[in-house]
Amino acid sequence: QLPLVESGGGLVQPGGSLRLSCTASGRPLSSITMGWFRQAPGKEREFVAGMRRSGASTYYADSVKGRFTISRDNAKNTVFLQMNSLKPEDTAVYYCAADATRSYPSERADDYDNWGQGTQVTVSS
Repeated sequence: QLPLVESGGGLVQPGGSLRLSCTASGRPLSSITMGWFRQAPGKEREFVAGMRRSGASTYYADSVKGRFTISRDNAKNTVFLQMNSLKPEDTAVYYCAADATRSYPSERADDYDNWGQGTQVTVSS
């Protein structure tokens, strides 16, 4: 098990920004592939962004490309999701997830072993 603790969600107006954090304990994130997912009411959990365990490459869903950025601070063992130009359709519960098996971030939620508790992001005026 790899405990993941998220923070940073909240209410923001359209066009605004938020930064989500996901801190792990017990294992360095540099040895794990990380992903961010989100789930809106009545919808399936969907892939948002991911990072190879090497940190060399990042991947994004088309819906967030150019607006969201995934990054990692190895010293803090924390992964971030910077979200800019937020839209009402970005409203969802956001989850970070860890995959100890693959070296690349899968877009399938079932491929991830550990999940954060989720943090609510609401984009509304």
